[in-house]
Amino acid sequence: MKKLGLDYGDRRIGVATSDVFGWTAQALETIERRGTGNEFERIRELVTEHEIGEIVVGLPKNMNGSVGPRGEICIEFADKLREQFAMPVHLWDERLTTVSAERVLIEGDVSRKKRKGIVDKMAAALILQNFLDANSKR
Repeated sequence: MKKLGLDYGDRRIGVATSDVFGWTAQALETIERRGTGNEFERIRELVTEHEIGEIVVGLPKNMNGSVGPRGEICIEFADKLREQFAMPVHLWDERLTTVSAERVLIEGDVSRKKRKGIVDKMAAALILQNFLDANSKR
């Protein structure tokens, strides 16, 4: 089964998916959050469309490894996903993934305007790829 990677933010959720073998992660899309809960509806559509069996949510930790307020919000989001989808939901340390994604886009000479729409799904792909690499059975 494929895995879905999510980079949960205040305004947007970056989304990535794995291949069926769990070897690579690909950036998929960015879900705009509007405070209506529509993000769960879109995630449900993606889970069905891509035959997702597990979800990986980025957990922002402080540099000392502790979980701050933003991390607590992501933990609550992961708990809601577990309730709604009845499948494994993993939290994965996402320290510096958004910074890394931003750096890659800058090095690729992507304009500031375009980066805004891409950085979240790239961060989701990095989170998911790190998870896949750490859990690889190859």
